[in-house]
Amino acid sequence: MVDRNAPGGDQSGMYPLVRLAKIFLTSPKRTPLAPDDTGRLDMIVWPWDCDIFAEMNNGRHLTLYDLGRFDYGARCGLLPLLKTKGWGLVVAGSTIRYRKRLLPFQKYRLHTRLIGRDDRWYYFVQRMERNGEVCSAGLIRTAVTEKGRILPTQTVAEALGYPDWKPEMPPWVQAWIDADDSRPWPPEE
Repeated sequence: MVDRNAPGGDQSGMYPLVRLAKIFLTSPKRTPLAPDDTGRLDMIVWPWDCDIFAEMNNGRHLTLYDLGRFDYGARCGLLPLLKTKGWGLVVAGSTIRYRKRLLPFQKYRLHTRLIGRDDRWYYFVQRMERNGEVCSAGLIRTAVTEKGRILPTQTVAEALGYPDWKPEMPPWVQAWIDADDSRPWPPEE
């Protein structure tokens, strides 16, 4: 039986609040990141991360990718700006590939890299690796918000001290953006 009140004992089906608290407490003390840097977190698959097939649940991959972006945001200086300016964060799209199972108690490393931005969105590439093999990889589109509206990425880049950071979008990312833009919204039945 899992003691859900023990340190690190976040409940199955719930957001991993203990892991999130640890990131908020420790990430600002770690080496700061510049936009081109990759954040890395060493993690363990806990039983409550798993589904009925005793492997990490596909939804938990996405939730833990959130934590990787929070760590990245804390280390690049974004989280203090969220607090002082009243900004928020939003995910607006994602695509993910699963290739290797992550089983209970296995150690893995979560990589988070900001790959580019356009006028509205930031694009992150994230992956989970175990023993040098990629288990899952995602492309996540995010934004910073103020009072329910998306802030231009240039405004955020200037606040972070990187106004000129806007690398050319890799062709595969641009292809995903174009394909996603062609989808009807709202979805057709």
